[in-house]
Amino acid sequence: MIEARELTKVFRDKKRGEIRAVDRVSFRCEPGRIFGLLGVNGAGKTTCLRTLATILRPSSGTASVHGYDVLRQPEKVRSHIGFLSTATALYGRLTAREMVEYFGRLQGLSEALLRERLDAIFAELDMHEFGDRRCDKLSTGMKQKVSIACTLVHDPPVMIFDEPTNGLDVLISRTVLNFIRHCRQRGKTVIFSTHVMREAEKLCDTIALIHHGAILAEGTLAQLRERAGAQDLEDVFISIVEGSR
Repeated sequence: MIEARELTKVFRDKKRGEIRAVDRVSFRCEPGRIFGLLGVNGAGKTTCLRTLATILRPSSGTASVHGYDVLRQPEKVRSHIGFLSTATALYGRLTAREMVEYFGRLQGLSEALLRERLDAIFAELDMHEFGDRRCDKLSTGMKQKVSIACTLVHDPPVMIFDEPTNGLDVLISRTVLNFIRHCRQRGKTVIFSTHVMREAEKLCDTIALIHHGAILAEGTLAQLRERAGAQDLEDVFISIVEGSR
C-alpha cells in the first residue's frame, strides 16, 4: 500500500517567501483500489505524487510505498512503482521497442525476463505494428502507449498516475483510463490525480479533495455527497472548498 503521514513539502522563493505546496497530508491507498487526488491546477497534486515517488524530498513528515520508507529507502521505492503522466519524456531517436528495453534494463531485468515482458506488453497494448518505429515519428496515441509500456515493463505493484490524460484527445484518454482500471483489476495499488470531475467519478474508489496543499475531505463518492449535501461532484467540491475558508 501507500501510506502518507503528515507529508509536507515547502518551497522557498525569494519574492514569494515560503510556499507550502503540500501541507501535512495523510492518507492510505490499498491494493486493488484506486485512490484519487482531486484538485484544481496548483493544488499540490503533482508535488505530492513526486514526493511519494522520491523525485522530491519531503520537508517534514514521511510516507511508505509498498512497505519502504521514501526517506530511508528511496531506491526500493523506485523499483516498486510505475509513474505515468503526460510529461513523461521519450527519446526521439530510439524506437518504441528500444525505449521500453531501456527502461527494463534500468530496472535490472534479466535479458530473458525482459524479452518475456516486452512480448506480453506489446501484445497487450497492440504495439507490434510500430515497435520498430522511432519515437519522434509516432502519433500522440502511440507515444502514450510507449510511456505506459515503460511504466509497466517491470510489473510494479504500485502505480502512480499524475493527470495522465491532460491534453489528450478523447480516444487516447479512454485508452489510458482503461489501462488504469486494468491495474486495479490486477490488484495493484493505484493513486491517480486529476482536476477532471468526471474522471474521478468514473474511476476512483476513494477521493481526497486537495486544495492549497491540504486535504479538505476524503471518502467514497457517496460519503462526499452526503457530507456536502449535493450530488454533482463539482458542487460537492465547491461546497467543501468554500466551507474551509
